[in-house]
Amino acid sequence: MTRLGDSVQRAGELLAQDLSSDETVERLLVETGARRYLDLTDLSAREQAELIAGRAVDVLPSVEELAERIGAAREAGRGLTVKLGIDPTAADVHLGHTVPMIVLSRFQRMGHDVTLIIGDITAKIGDPSGRSSERPPLTDEDIARNLAGYRDQVRPFFDFERVRFRHNSEWLARIALPKLIGILAQVPASSLLQREDFRNRLAAGHGLTMSELIYPVAMAIDSAEIEADVELGGVDQLLNMQTGRKVMEIYGQRPQMIVTMPLIEGTDGSGAKMSKSKGNYIALNASADDVFGKIMSIPDRLMAPYLRAWTEWTDTEIDLVAERIEKGTLHPMDLKKVLAGEVVAALHGVEAAMAARAGFTAQFSRKSFADVGSLPVVDAAEHGGKGIAAVLATVLEFTPSASAARRVAKQNGLRLVVETGQGQETVVLSEAEALRPLGEVVPEKLAEAGASGTVYLKAGRKVAEVRGV
Repeated sequence: MTRLGDSVQRAGELLAQDLSSDETVERLLVETGARRYLDLTDLSAREQAELIAGRAVDVLPSVEELAERIGAAREAGRGLTVKLGIDPTAADVHLGHTVPMIVLSRFQRMGHDVTLIIGDITAKIGDPSGRSSERPPLTDEDIARNLAGYRDQVRPFFDFERVRFRHNSEWLARIALPKLIGILAQVPASSLLQREDFRNRLAAGHGLTMSELIYPVAMAIDSAEIEADVELGGVDQLLNMQTGRKVMEIYGQRPQMIVTMPLIEGTDGSGAKMSKSKGNYIALNASADDVFGKIMSIPDRLMAPYLRAWTEWTDTEIDLVAERIEKGTLHPMDLKKVLAGEVVAALHGVEAAMAARAGFTAQFSRKSFADVGSLPVVDAAEHGGKGIAAVLATVLEFTPSASAARRVAKQNGLRLVVETGQGQETVVLSEAEALRPLGEVVPEKLAEAGASGTVYLKAGRKVAEVRGV
């Protein structure tokens, strides 16, 4: 049995136990956390390829070819050259940025050679992926500062001592114009314009610069210069990486394989990608308590994708806990606490994770919103004629829009909570009920539940008191 197989067997025994137990959870965090440093060279070429594919959206041309390349490299006594391009556009990064780094760490521990391309040239061009306008170019000082911040914050997930750093200014700053034009002459402009964000901008009458069209070609030249076997990137970078295959053919090289990573949904459950601009992110430099609390606020449906993105759990283990939840032998709240512990342990250590777990339990075991302090208030007499979704968006500003409030309801995140001297009673509101007037729905639901007391409206983690009902 492989070293990973031994770990999976031990963790499987723990996952079958009581996951509300602090002792069991701590042992599990120690076991799965140790996998971040586990030597994976004893896995077969096929097992390595499948372990990478299990966390990818695409493996192109195929998982079979990845296994074949791994096997051929082994026979040649070397590892694959695996590339990730980084345009250091900000000093502070969030948990979503770690997804490719965790997979790169697996490649490292499998014995492959990881090269990080620092885009000190491409960052000055600007890639507007997922944006509706051009990204401002950066100075050399910006790039150096942002890179230092990036390395410090991502370090818990990736061994920067076992990586080769290359700046693409090494070749792009001195590429001759005839050579560049010769490459561009063989890259169809139609393939570059396939990008959805480019098409949307042109259709809306917005600008598109020649420098932005050259961006994917510059990234592609990076792959050719280091003779990459595999390139990792977000799924939004797929067309850029496919251009890399084309340019490598122009160079007379075997085209790189492509491994795309998922874009992780933000913590608010709205369906939007995790980003600082939307406020639905978890900063890597956040405190242990803050990280734990934000993970605990996510909709239950995000637990599986978050486990896949940020832990070293196998698909079999994730399926096991999902099955336990379905059978009623595991409460979703207990699994969410384990997930929160996994993320905090990665960033701050197991001891900090268990302390954050204890703090969260102590804070919320009171089960009384009256103890929380000042809460927003919505007056049913004043706003009862408005739909609940509209109240959440315009009156309470709990969601950016009524449609976002509907999504929260669709994910069972919209609830009425009635507090009495004996405790709380919770009533889940449907998406249809979120569209109806607050003044009609609240009395109806309270009558159905036979509940009376102080009424609160809860959307995700946000709570407001409802008065006048």
